[in-house]
Amino acid sequence: MTEVNENTKQELNDVVVQNFTVGEFVTGTVTKVEEKQVIVQIPNSKMDGIIPISELSPLHIEKAEDAVTVGQQLQLMVIKVEDDAIILSKRRADAEKAWEDLAKKYKNNEYIVAEIVDSVKGGLVVNVGVRGFVPASLADDRFVEDLNEFKGKTLPFKIVELDKEKNRLILSHKDVKLEQKEQKKKERLSQLKAGEIISGTVQRITDFGVFVDIGGVDGLVHISQLSFEHVAHPSEVVNVGDEVKVKILSVDPERERVSLSIKETLPGPWDNLSEKLAIDSVVEGTVKRLVSFGAFVEVLPGVEGLVHISQISNKHIGTPHEVLEVGQKVKVKVLSIDEEEQRLSLSMKELEEKAEEVPVELPEENRGFQLGDMIGDQLKKLNL
Repeated sequence: MTEVNENTKQELNDVVVQNFTVGEFVTGTVTKVEEKQVIVQIPNSKMDGIIPISELSPLHIEKAEDAVTVGQQLQLMVIKVEDDAIILSKRRADAEKAWEDLAKKYKNNEYIVAEIVDSVKGGLVVNVGVRGFVPASLADDRFVEDLNEFKGKTLPFKIVELDKEKNRLILSHKDVKLEQKEQKKKERLSQLKAGEIISGTVQRITDFGVFVDIGGVDGLVHISQLSFEHVAHPSEVVNVGDEVKVKILSVDPERERVSLSIKETLPGPWDNLSEKLAIDSVVEGTVKRLVSFGAFVEVLPGVEGLVHISQISNKHIGTPHEVLEVGQKVKVKVLSIDEEEQRLSLSMKELEEKAEEVPVELPEENRGFQLGDMIGDQLKKLNL
């Protein structure tokens, strides 16, 4: 009875062995790790399963122990059935499952997360069950001089190209970063409100203004919004990298444009003007504009006052252009200050009047002349 049972078991085992077919997937437990191969135990089989080192990983490895350990359970593919052993492949089993998962993610435009295992000429190598390649141009959204800085990092990637037949998988970390930035930008734009004062960092300087990063969004500070003073070039006021306070003037989410002002976060030139200028004081200014009713003279940065045409000269003039020109330096007297209305009245005429009232000093030898001397001189002329 016992003999029959042993024969029956052997026959059953033989049947099981014969049932293994190339391409079949099996589960095996690692029992021994040699330098160039791995021995695994397969359920319902007395034959050893052997995984050659070349079938352990899609990447090149020097020793089998770099890929597996004793006791590890593996999903494997049968690639050959011999009389005394079954030749298996972990690499191909992993690849089949990986291609299936990758195809789904590619179709759904999903990211994959993988560790960068190597840096090679022209790009990076990742292992996602199959060998994936990241071209250097797609490694980041910035220029990277040394790709070795990525080795060992686990990063998200977008599938750029997928071709199972050609065993070709091209990935991009750059696209992930750009998409994430765009999403962050849209979220940030929806949060920004006109009138808010926030902090930002100067990113770029152009002839017409400054671009400031305000949390994933670049807003423009036009050159006219940099300062109350005249600015010939934005570099006179700020440098790249400067932290600045800005006021949001307007937000256009559809066009992704934000207008900012540094000037409106600063004390205005008219604030506390009475502490800087006193009524009846005399200051020097620059003629900024000439109009039919007078001249506007800048006496402090951002502060212009009006010299009415009646206050330009003691002489009658038809237009201010007769005696003044834009850019001319002039002395003016402060007549009145209205900080609330931002009005400043000035006069040039009153300085002329004062000049005329100054007594003329005669030379010592001409002092003491008599009225008779003057009359005598006139009589002499008449006798002639």
